[in-house]
Amino acid sequence: MCGRFVMFTTGEALLRQVGTLPGVEETLAPDGTPPERYNIAPTTQVALVRLDGARAQVDAARWALLPHWKKDEKGPPLFNARAETVREKPSFRDAFKNGRAVMPLDGYYEWHTTDEGKTPYFVTPPEGEMLWAAALWSTGLDQLSSTMITTESAEPIDWLHHRLPRFLTRDEIRQWCEGTPDEAAELLHPAPQSLRESLSWRKADKAVGNTRNDYPELIGGGAPIQ
Repeated sequence: MCGRFVMFTTGEALLRQVGTLPGVEETLAPDGTPPERYNIAPTTQVALVRLDGARAQVDAARWALLPHWKKDEKGPPLFNARAETVREKPSFRDAFKNGRAVMPLDGYYEWHTTDEGKTPYFVTPPEGEMLWAAALWSTGLDQLSSTMITTESAEPIDWLHHRLPRFLTRDEIRQWCEGTPDEAAELLHPAPQSLRESLSWRKADKAVGNTRNDYPELIGGGAPIQ
């Protein structure tokens, strides 16, 4: 699963990154981009990227899907959607058909449990790159909201947690966002091995466990383990 992540690339820097995606010739952010954050939690605002041909639009979205039929915000926040059931589960099936997008990340946190307790780790892509998570969006309760697709984990990061966000390679993004539901379903498996092997991780500050803490030092300053 993914329940916390980091996004320090914002503003023009984020638009430049989005502009490098395959086929994108124009990037828009009508209402600006979310601010720099180091401890993003469910129900807060995240950046959501939707593609329309050569145009990519970045909007702030609530991280926890609100399906079109929701009458209120009660119930567990739908911030992750399991790849195994996303096509059939009522909370996600309409968004899977008609509302696929990507969520950009600079890294995410995951907790590893041992006999000594839980230790947070910060997982990152190669320096200068971003992670692009497969996402769904909806506009229930008249607000843009999103959820992140997760799959079973796989080597070399399966030691950390049994679930993994479905990060997309650049070559997969168009298929996910603009393909038919059947074409998008072809991607409902763990991220490619090359992408998984490019990830690095290091221990994070345990203060990340409190959502009120939000500052750069949370990601830790040690050398990457992987």
